[in-house]
Amino acid sequence: MTETPKGAKFSAGHITAPLRHSVFRRIWLASLLSNLGLLIQGVGAAWAMTQMTASADKVALVQTALMLPIMLISMPAGAIADMYDRRVIALISLSIALTGATALAVLSWLGAVTPEILLAFCFVVGSGNALFGPAWQASVSEQVPIETLPSAVALNGISYNIARSFGPAIGGIIVAAAGAVAAFVANAVLYIPLLVVLFLWRRINEPSRLPPEQLRRAIISGVRYISNSPPVRIVLARTLVTGIAGGSISALMPLVTRDLLHGGAQTYGIMLGAFGMGAVIGALNIGEVRKRLTGEASVRACALIMGAAIAVVAVSHKPVITAAALVVAGSVWMLAVALFNIGVQLSAPRWVAGRSLAAFQASIAGGIAIGSWGWGHLTDIVGVEIALLVSGAVMFLSPILGLWIRMPPVGGRHEAADSLADPEVKLSSLTGRSGPLVVEIEYRVDQDNARAFHGVMQEVQLSRQRNGAYGWTIARDIADPEIWIERYHCPTWLDYLRQRSRSTQSDRALHQRAMAFHSGPDPVHVRRMLERPLGSVRSRDEPPDRAAEVLPASTAVGSST
Repeated sequence: MTETPKGAKFSAGHITAPLRHSVFRRIWLASLLSNLGLLIQGVGAAWAMTQMTASADKVALVQTALMLPIMLISMPAGAIADMYDRRVIALISLSIALTGATALAVLSWLGAVTPEILLAFCFVVGSGNALFGPAWQASVSEQVPIETLPSAVALNGISYNIARSFGPAIGGIIVAAAGAVAAFVANAVLYIPLLVVLFLWRRINEPSRLPPEQLRRAIISGVRYISNSPPVRIVLARTLVTGIAGGSISALMPLVTRDLLHGGAQTYGIMLGAFGMGAVIGALNIGEVRKRLTGEASVRACALIMGAAIAVVAVSHKPVITAAALVVAGSVWMLAVALFNIGVQLSAPRWVAGRSLAAFQASIAGGIAIGSWGWGHLTDIVGVEIALLVSGAVMFLSPILGLWIRMPPVGGRHEAADSLADPEVKLSSLTGRSGPLVVEIEYRVDQDNARAFHGVMQEVQLSRQRNGAYGWTIARDIADPEIWIERYHCPTWLDYLRQRSRSTQSDRALHQRAMAFHSGPDPVHVRRMLERPLGSVRSRDEPPDRAAEVLPASTAVGSST
């Protein structure tokens, strides 16, 4: 799946280690160009808006138009990335973004762009990027070995921020020399290398033995996984708050340049470049920060430093001081976002990786989109300086959240457990669509172990529900207090098979801990029942439903819970 050239050996944790793998290296270089084009377009769009309107609200809406699609369609995009070939999804999404960028360039050349049209096509480009993001990020683990994944995540952040360091400056020069239309053309052209590299990538597709879920079910499965994974919920909440508080930098930078620094397009590009350069510095030090600080301590330090840096940007009227503050802000911003990203990447099992990363993208993009609108609206009321000071204060105070939702420690990636054999089925009319299915697991637990067993079962509940179960209960027999019944539902028989196949090694170990409490002479007893069995009752000669999904054959042997 990954190609490793012969040559010098690097430590798996070294930041350059993923570049040894040719597939990742080619995609990384092409994505660098794509990011460069996107940043150039961003400069052109923001500066074009400042020329068409004096409204700070509309200037900030350029950033919202680019980021809002990520918030709105990330979860469907993540489900699609988990259901289908991620390479194909990436090609389609890049084609959508290319179409939007090309149309914007043509309309700009014809002089037909209005603020509304500009926002609309920024939204189209953002939609293509929103669809592309989960498929691209989830495929990183297919391009490099797992031990180099944190470095690969950091390198992808560096790719964007190298582009951010030079793209805005280049964009400023292009806009100053040839107008916004040249920036839009540059973006369209720079999508092409990434399209070519992904087209040539011979991705090894590992099809599931089970048919893909319907899109609606897949989205529900992703939401269910996230809602029953407390560490992921905490990371997403902290990401959202960070995005809202820090969204002022990107949203108000054109106004900082125009109103506080009294500069033009080139100054605007240089300021964004300073922020991007700082982000590269931050990305290069992710490994060191992860070694020295816990997740909570590092996120807290980043928030405090960035809050102070935003305040400096607010009160400074000298480009040198503003640029220095932006380098600091960019460094800690990149550190915080990368730490959130790595935490999600290393925590999500493969079957839901796209949806988990989509939720992360929705959190950061949604925070920036909401923050951009809010800070732009506040700027119209009190001015850019006060708005930035309020933003810096919110960022500075955000670590207080750690008192209630403390950042979890980043653990290892949840590897899939060995496949289980499909349960024995004697009901001939059972199809993939039959359901709901009820599963009952009977344990006999010594009364002295009752409290400990109940505690473990609370963890089992989250495990079952993450993987697709609902209506979970645990009950104790009042006539025989040693008997405990675990009960849960799955929508259909096929959903139950998916739920069994999604167990990770940590899930399996947890289930074994629960079964270890069983003390009876017989093994743990499992019942699987159709809750509404009427459709399974037919005459011997009546053929089964031909529209039903075909049940897969057993492929492995294992525990049958």
